[in-house]
Amino acid sequence: MIREEFRDELAGEIDALRSEGLFKAERVITSPQDARVRVRDGREVLNFCANNYLGLADHPAVLAAARDALETLARAHGLPEVAAICGPTAGFRLRARLAIRGRLGSPKLGLFELGTHRVVHISNCSVQHPLINRVAGVVRRALVDARVTCYSDKAHLGLARYLQVVVERSSQTAQVVIVANSATLDPLAECFELIRERLGSELHSLWFNANGERSNTILGPDFQNWCGPASVVERFGGAAVHYPPGAFGQNNLDIAQAIIEHVRAQIPPGARVAEFYAGVGAIGLSVLAQVREIRLNEVSPHSLHGLELGLGELDLRDRAKISVIPGAAGAALVAASGAQVVIADPPRKGLDPELTEYLSENPPERLVYVSCGLESFLDDTARLISRGKLCLAALTAFNLVPFTEHVETVARFERA
Repeated sequence: MIREEFRDELAGEIDALRSEGLFKAERVITSPQDARVRVRDGREVLNFCANNYLGLADHPAVLAAARDALETLARAHGLPEVAAICGPTAGFRLRARLAIRGRLGSPKLGLFELGTHRVVHISNCSVQHPLINRVAGVVRRALVDARVTCYSDKAHLGLARYLQVVVERSSQTAQVVIVANSATLDPLAECFELIRERLGSELHSLWFNANGERSNTILGPDFQNWCGPASVVERFGGAAVHYPPGAFGQNNLDIAQAIIEHVRAQIPPGARVAEFYAGVGAIGLSVLAQVREIRLNEVSPHSLHGLELGLGELDLRDRAKISVIPGAAGAALVAASGAQVVIADPPRKGLDPELTEYLSENPPERLVYVSCGLESFLDDTARLISRGKLCLAALTAFNLVPFTEHVETVARFERA
């Protein structure tokens, strides 16, 4: 428990801030997010904060910018207007990484101001699942009570650097990772025990990640389990998909599931399939029931570990359908040999050049491209169709990150 003298010290600091006019109280918004919002005392004020700065999230110009390039591409290929699939705009974010900075006894958990290492404390974010906000509050209190120092980028001193939280939908529990500027968990042991006790049944698992590098990289390579299961488990209409704490996962799973269902509909029953950038198998394991065989390519060790956990739960018949080809996509072109359908879900930089070259010269019957980077997708499309052996047949946009101009694009290419 917090010591009384420390509590009195904090109370004194707060009183001093109030007397100097520097104390900032949270203002509760009672109306929908827009350029103008109403607060609890009834006043209407301009909205210069939150996730809809001055109403720009739904401003026609912002929405138009998000779709204009795709509409231009669709028209150039004789395709109909691009459909945009949307989902919830509150509480949709099931995965978050928050920076931890500040003074001893007064940590801030939130996001960096643009171009700086100054953290804007976010105590209650409306786009995050409520459990993420709850975990952030519990972790902040535990850091205070255990007197854990916060990391300073300038001095490269202090312990607590980042908090990662992932909510498992089926159990409504949180996988929690504390990233620290320490080679071992020992300096954080008291803090970890407080987090475990205070979250109780809301805690899925608690992890330590060591990151002693002087860089902007958030996670170190190794994770140490303090308590709880090895992975968060999700299902997207198929086999169980496992997410260890170091594996990539989408934060908006409602839209991610819609994307997977859309991809599933593009695969003819009994097809031979290859998937590049397969991650933990969110797409591949979810379409397994309808394919004859599937080859999965992935380079990340943490994602490959999650994929291994998923494969370990399959029955022998389904497991026999799958082969895993680890390594960079550009070096795993053999996976596409003989495949009727190729699925590619690359990172923001787009396809490996070697893969783009191979697919444009040796096109499958169908290529399903899931893109998270519009600029790289446009470049890749130009290269894929450059030899006249593939043609763009369909485009669909998914609003994966509400309140931004970003969309996830799913394109279907057919052999010409």
